[in-house]
Amino acid sequence: MSYSRKSARSALLSLREARPEKFVAEHVRQIPPSGIRKFFDLVLEMEGVISLGVGEPDFVTPWHIREACIYSLEKGTTSYTSNYGLLELRELISKCYRKEQGVDYDPKSEVLVTTGVSEAADLAFRAVIDPGDEVIVPEPCYVSYKPSVSLAGGTPIPVPTYQKNEFRVTAEQIEKNITKKTKAIVLSYPNNPTGAVMRKKDLEDIADVVIENDLVVISDEVYGKLTYDGAHTCFSSLTGMRERSIILNGFSKSHAMTGLRLGYAVGSEPLIAAMTKIHQYAMLCAPVTAQMGGIEALKNGDSEVQKM
Repeated sequence: MSYSRKSARSALLSLREARPEKFVAEHVRQIPPSGIRKFFDLVLEMEGVISLGVGEPDFVTPWHIREACIYSLEKGTTSYTSNYGLLELRELISKCYRKEQGVDYDPKSEVLVTTGVSEAADLAFRAVIDPGDEVIVPEPCYVSYKPSVSLAGGTPIPVPTYQKNEFRVTAEQIEKNITKKTKAIVLSYPNNPTGAVMRKKDLEDIADVVIENDLVVISDEVYGKLTYDGAHTCFSSLTGMRERSIILNGFSKSHAMTGLRLGYAVGSEPLIAAMTKIHQYAMLCAPVTAQMGGIEALKNGDSEVQKM
């Protein structure tokens, strides 16, 4: 009996050779690999080449931030944090938005610390998108937006921007692409890769469209500190937009902390709670060492931000 089972199993194995690729989900197969990462890896192997690919400052993380990370390790700060992140860090983030943008966020329930802004974006899409929902994505755009929308079960609707308008998307362009299935709009300014900076009047016009069509905005403002002409306008600071937006931000660009992977999202309690629910299962919390660096960055890093 045992021999016959072994023979049958051997025969079955010979007929059904394992093909691991068939186990990959079809919707994942349809997502192309990141072209910019291929370019990044290629440039790493070349000498004398200046890469204009990955958005990374030409500065090393300031020493006082690195020192704070080192000290936190030396004193044994290596445990899990709250799913939301260290409260001290969230309080500092909340204070920044109150001071710089005039928007109040409760640090206990409306601020979520994430593993980079990319995770924050992924969480935002997964928190608001139902299968079949459409999300308007102005192009050119950061490489992860459209794949993240697709992986969340939504359909990205690309809206091209043009040099004649300095690559700024307009309310009219957005309105033309709204259907009954539209759920959200993605904004990114200053834009990666074009560098386009949205004017306040343009944002106010978009806000009117958002209200009229009952939409939510996911606004990636990680380059906000790099606005050189005039002050950055946070989308949630516009009338009626605090409850209709999720603001994504982080420390990678402003404080040259790209490899520390520290980002955050601010928004109304129901939206942040939904994102945190996903975050606690997928990631649990952002690395505590990076969070300690973020605390130091917000306490004592303004001069380095201005220098960069």
